[in-house]
Amino acid sequence: MAHAPQFLKLVQDAKKRVKETNVPDVKRRMDAGERFLLIDVREDNEWAKGHVPNAVHLGRGIIERDIEQRIPDTGAKLILYCGGGFRSALVADNLQKMGYNNVESMDGGWKGWVDAGLPTAKD
Repeated sequence: MAHAPQFLKLVQDAKKRVKETNVPDVKRRMDAGERFLLIDVREDNEWAKGHVPNAVHLGRGIIERDIEQRIPDTGAKLILYCGGGFRSALVADNLQKMGYNNVESMDGGWKGWVDAGLPTAKD
């Protein structure tokens, strides 16, 4: 997908402040039993088509509004993903501004997960 230049500018700015991980690292950490919440920030229709097993869905449109109710611990380890790693970087930046201090964005996102042939789920 070709993204608009101003959107890409926003993403690049957010990525300066956000810790990023990637698909192989997240899978390795899962397999090692590391405890973290994997949060899918994609739209409802994207989630319905498939998502990473055991992920929590808090779409980008509502996560800032609902995060404090769903995950009140601002020190909780959160790994966010979207389609490719752009929206998740924007959300990670916002969550950090809200006081969440252990947030990562998964570069590659859902596309990278699927392209790697990793397990998927549907609810």
